[in-house]
Amino acid sequence: MRLNLQKVRNIVLFLIVGASFAPTLTVRGEDHLVSPSDLHDTLAKSAKARQASLEKVQRFFSSEPVRQTLASTKTDLKKVENAVHLLNDEELARLVAQTEKVQTDIAGGALDNQQITYVVIALAAAVLVLVLVAA
Repeated sequence: MRLNLQKVRNIVLFLIVGASFAPTLTVRGEDHLVSPSDLHDTLAKSAKARQASLEKVQRFFSSEPVRQTLASTKTDLKKVENAVHLLNDEELARLVAQTEKVQTDIAGGALDNQQITYVVIALAAAVLVLVLVAA
């Protein structure tokens, strides 16, 4: 019986020492890692950024040189515009970067009509392919 009492005492001592060194984590029901207002703000910023990106891409595809190019190649602008909405945030950001570069090149006269045609067709095709692959 003495052996059992000593084992119990050692176990209790071990638990007390272990508990004193263990970090105490108390989580109350109202404590969150991210507050609801921070989460709401983050989601609102993300939605605004996505909307701004969508508007930039839509402005690009609705610009006169791009519309003329798409019309001459018989590419349906509505399909491209609808497909843009299906892109994820990363794909949309890459497309925005590409369209901004192309717009700068067009405005600066760095591209001739043939190059503009190829670039616009490539961007429209990339949008459609990304959506088809994702689906």
